[in-house]
Amino acid sequence: MKIVVAIKQVPARDSQLKIASSGRWIEEGDIAYEINEPDAYALEEALQLKEKHGGEVVALCAAPARAAQTIREALAKGADRAVHIEEEMGALDPLAAARMLAAAIRTESPDLVLTGLQSDDLGYGQTGVILAELLGLPHATIIMQVEKLDGVIKVKRELEDGWFQHVEMPLPALLTIQSGISKLRYATLMGIKKAKSKEIKRLTAADLGGASASPAIALDRIYLPERTKRTQLFEGSPKEAAAQLVEKLKFEARVL
Repeated sequence: MKIVVAIKQVPARDSQLKIASSGRWIEEGDIAYEINEPDAYALEEALQLKEKHGGEVVALCAAPARAAQTIREALAKGADRAVHIEEEMGALDPLAAARMLAAAIRTESPDLVLTGLQSDDLGYGQTGVILAELLGLPHATIIMQVEKLDGVIKVKRELEDGWFQHVEMPLPALLTIQSGISKLRYATLMGIKKAKSKEIKRLTAADLGGASASPAIALDRIYLPERTKRTQLFEGSPKEAAAQLVEKLKFEARVL
């Protein structure tokens, strides 16, 4: 069973973020990076499926050269090899990113493609499902459990209000994995040593036929919420003041 796991490198959660001078993205020079948390769970699920059924796990990452550390982490945890599409991803929307990933995945012909449900930085939650459409694969989202049967997989999807849906799907297929599906493993010392000798295939957008087409979505401006403080006193009796307060909450704040 060949499994491709799409992983993304994102700013670490405890990073102090600053807006870049362009006003369209964050200043990337002084922040730390880590693997996107939902993608880490997708990788863990792929490794567990490999341990049960055999096969190969391929980590796929489209990111600048700095993502090499995240890719090595995936290899140290147990991925067999990796494909690194060296590309600046800041300006790419889910469609452009999915086109690039799809071009690389087609050369692998996997039985299963796993992605995280969404990214911690942009949080679109669309790349996985767009990728499935581009590849022509059946897909399911918000996956909490995966079971491989004879030629098919059975998945457990998280719905609302504590409800779940169980779906049986043919292979090949694509799944977007929910965080918390299982307990994440740590890279062992032996795994870290082995990762140094594992293959990392490096590609560019040109190698994939210019798959990174012009993005359909553009970020016009990124900014911090403005903090304002204003006090308004209501005159009159308590009853009159209460009526004025209710009116403000209903028609201005729109919370009632």
